[in-house]
Amino acid sequence: MKRPVSRVAAIHDLSGFGRSSLAVIIPILSTMGVQVCSLPTAVLSTHTEFEGYSFVDLTEHMEDFIDHWHKLGIEFDCIYSGFLGSPRQIEIISRFIDKFSGNNPLVVIDPVMGDNGRLYDTMDREMVENMRNLVKKADIITPNFTEAAYLLGEQYDLSIPEKEIKSWLVRLSDMGPRITIITSVPESNLSKNTSVIAYNREDGCFWKVSCVYIPAHYPGTGDAFTSVIVGSILQGDSLPIALDRGVQFITAAIRASYGNHYPEREGVLLERVLGNLTMPVLVSSYEIL
Repeated sequence: MKRPVSRVAAIHDLSGFGRSSLAVIIPILSTMGVQVCSLPTAVLSTHTEFEGYSFVDLTEHMEDFIDHWHKLGIEFDCIYSGFLGSPRQIEIISRFIDKFSGNNPLVVIDPVMGDNGRLYDTMDREMVENMRNLVKKADIITPNFTEAAYLLGEQYDLSIPEKEIKSWLVRLSDMGPRITIITSVPESNLSKNTSVIAYNREDGCFWKVSCVYIPAHYPGTGDAFTSVIVGSILQGDSLPIALDRGVQFITAAIRASYGNHYPEREGVLLERVLGNLTMPVLVSSYEIL
């Protein structure tokens, strides 16, 4: 019997304070009518942009979670992973994907590794290599510009031409994913605006949605964007409409937060804009490249 709502296995960490990872993924997907089944990789008192946070690594318990779900015969419409803290966690998630592949779930991997041209402090070259192996199992990947460069072994160059980004997308797809989405792509040296550019191997189309620059950095926006993509695809939206919805939602969340002078490290004012997810796309801003 078909389930009345789609079911997602969300493999991410959980922060008690600060809007990132499961703290944004659960409300976003729930608002979009998707059941979220959390497989926490770690529990933190706050996300890592706060000093002195408490951290509990759940690596040793993840396989017990997975085995119990498997014994219960639980099936998922989507497997969605984000920040992973070690090569062992990547291996566990790789086996998880294989173990729950029977009903052909959508596999979405956000290869969280770095930003602004640098790896995060918890990442190293071994993690990059392991992430390259994991994305081979994905249907959709959503690296930012920095992460795409590391996955491909390319230089971080803000003057990169659009033609080269299209080549990157195809090369990422050649690793395995049928849909590749790169976020935070620089528009040009004359503008601080960025864009989201995507490629669908099945039809050979490239899509672009521009993002207006707002002078603020809010952690968790990448988690929120990919979550909207997951919810949109599961609802039956096309790739360009999913991109539109993701960019419009993040833009609204950032504007709501920036206009209220909200502390950046706490994340966006998600609660003010969740209702936007139940609305149709009012203006389609995507371009065909």
